[in-house]
Amino acid sequence: MATSSAGSSPTTATDARPGPVAADGIDPAELEQVVAGRHTDPHRILGRHGGVVRAYRPEATAMRLVAGGGEAVPMTRIHPAGVFEGRLDDRAEQYRLEADYGTEQASSTFAFDDPYRSWPTLGDLDLHLFGEGRHRRLWEVLGAHPRVHDGMAGVSFAVWAPNAQAVRVVGDWNFWDGRVHPMRSLGSSGVWELFIPGVAAGSRYKYEVIGADGRTVLKADPMARATEVPPATASIVAHPARHEWRDDSWIDQRARTDLLGRPMSVYELHLGSWLHTSDGAGGGRPLTYLELAEQLPAYVAELGFTHVELMPVAEHPFSGSWGYQVSAYYAPTSRYGSPDDFRALVDALHQAGIGVIVDWVPAHFPRDEFALARFDGTALYEHADPRKGSQPDWGTLVFNFGRNEVRNFLVANALYWIEEFHIDALRVDAVASMLYLDYSRKAGEWVPNEFGGRENLEAVAFLREANEAVFGTYPGATMIAEESTAWPSVSRPTYLGGLGFGFKWNMGWMHDTLEYFSQDPLFRRYHHNELTFGLVYAWTENFVLPLSHDEVVHGKGSLLAKMPGDRWQQLANLRALYAWMWAHPGKQMLFMGAELGQEREWNHDRDLDWWLLERPEHRGLKAMVGDLNALYRAYPAMWEADFTADGFAWIDASDVERSVLSFMRRRPPASDGTGAPPAWPAPPAPADDVVVCVANLTPVPQEAYRIGLPRAGRWQEILNTDAAEWGGSGLGNGGWVHAEDRAWHGQPASAAFVLPPLAVLWLTPDAE
Repeated sequence: MATSSAGSSPTTATDARPGPVAADGIDPAELEQVVAGRHTDPHRILGRHGGVVRAYRPEATAMRLVAGGGEAVPMTRIHPAGVFEGRLDDRAEQYRLEADYGTEQASSTFAFDDPYRSWPTLGDLDLHLFGEGRHRRLWEVLGAHPRVHDGMAGVSFAVWAPNAQAVRVVGDWNFWDGRVHPMRSLGSSGVWELFIPGVAAGSRYKYEVIGADGRTVLKADPMARATEVPPATASIVAHPARHEWRDDSWIDQRARTDLLGRPMSVYELHLGSWLHTSDGAGGGRPLTYLELAEQLPAYVAELGFTHVELMPVAEHPFSGSWGYQVSAYYAPTSRYGSPDDFRALVDALHQAGIGVIVDWVPAHFPRDEFALARFDGTALYEHADPRKGSQPDWGTLVFNFGRNEVRNFLVANALYWIEEFHIDALRVDAVASMLYLDYSRKAGEWVPNEFGGRENLEAVAFLREANEAVFGTYPGATMIAEESTAWPSVSRPTYLGGLGFGFKWNMGWMHDTLEYFSQDPLFRRYHHNELTFGLVYAWTENFVLPLSHDEVVHGKGSLLAKMPGDRWQQLANLRALYAWMWAHPGKQMLFMGAELGQEREWNHDRDLDWWLLERPEHRGLKAMVGDLNALYRAYPAMWEADFTADGFAWIDASDVERSVLSFMRRRPPASDGTGAPPAWPAPPAPADDVVVCVANLTPVPQEAYRIGLPRAGRWQEILNTDAAEWGGSGLGNGGWVHAEDRAWHGQPASAAFVLPPLAVLWLTPDAE
């Protein structure tokens, strides 16, 4: 892993100073460039040069030079704008400057260390790796960093702006005056750098960029690790991390865990609208990170979810984007607290045994002038050609994945969230928009790749690199793709030609399943294949089954509102949907509020309708979700073989007229050591090796409905979504079903039992 070589040698190629410059040897044109703030290497003129010290303080009336503990020596003005020069004993190692402002009647003196006496804080290795796109810890060298440098405490600033004419640091310490702190260009790297003594963590700052187009624009730091609370847009010098992590056992366990063969059910939430404080008058505000740390882990643990998925946490200017238009990729949003506060939230979730997934948005970024767009007066992070650089769906800009430094910015960002905040997985948003050059574009609005195709080869290479970097650096961490097309092998290793993701959202399953459940039960027989089709391709990818926020916004209504019938039938349908989903191969994800039976569509400006829990039927739904997760985790057959056909078998997928479906989830039998695949049916297995799911998706109860079972004997009804305590009618089989040696549905045994209306049953053999 690369580390900064700053300060290792005064003869690095990145230091542009050729040596001492005599007072009478200054090129007047260069001096004018310094005064105008357009010199690409102000250190060449300012700072110490042998026995000469030069300093520029705009509008200063006088300046003095103080060496060590000696007396202040007046400096000579060499430019009327405020450039001064003084003599320093060659033996003096340290010095300070004093600047006077005003008049004799109202003057003030400001003492400071010279920012132009320091060597660069980046070394050759840093710049070389960045230029090649391979600096895996980029956040440690670019951006703003409190440090002690050349014996002075201050902050180093470094920003990539290769086409800028000049870059200056402005902030609350220099009254946002760009003349005070111009930066130096570190040659062909395109990086501008300056160490400013006396600046401290917590200071607000921006870069004043004179772009290639001649415009001067204030830009937030692309590598900022903290920001002002929107709508304010300044970057903030982040404090070094002070949070003391207590999740070592979690991280160690994560490194030894293969999520593909473990239970995984995800609770998705938007931090700003999960729960608000109450002011007693019907108002309130979103919880802070620290308040969430006190309440969220216990709630998620009560529901039994293994993970939470947070909608984007990176800073974003517009709340209505829900975080999907990012302006500061390295800064957790300041809306809810500091970066350390966010660390505390993740730590609390880990200590409660809950993994943390964060949505990550490398597909596009907003056009806000203060952020990444045309950062140095050119299309730097984006493509210059709008046919490649403009995203028509969202009015945003597309990253130039073919540029080494842009690719490095994003790959390092993925690693940053896992390293600095202990995130367990990144869910990559809008992957389909990255993969296709013609995504949402008409003929003539896109540019083919070098082979004449529509595939974005540069984006493919970037995704593979990002996935390899995450999996290769952090054992047990994973990457999840929101990808809605038929692109092959999204969740297959790169060495097999895949994109390298750990999981892929199954958007087809989501659309088909919601389409089916939204139908009046009278017509569901015409949509039967919408539930069965997903099993045709279920093992082509490592699927997550997502009922996400996207399904409850933009006029789509809540999940409950999608269900047909009266309120009892709507809730029954919802309970059946969840039980069907949890039994289906794949990992599960549910958006917040779905566990309550939220009636209204999600609104990011208000919190969930927690008052629904005053109603017994909604309390019952929430309780069922918790019990569903507990049962799911207790039976390895439900999750151990999610991604192999050995873990699933239809019992009967063809009862179209009665809209009844039945299947088995099972643990793969162990190999006999010969290398030959184990055969089915296997010998009788322990009770937790098989779970049978039976769904009756009409409101008509089925008496003595017979299905085939893999063994005779007593079967336990471990789940019945029609249970009275969950709001159902209470119809069932007394908790037990008896199977006889009567072949049925290709199975050696069968049982006839009651199927309640609009209900799903789970059965497992009696352990005895």
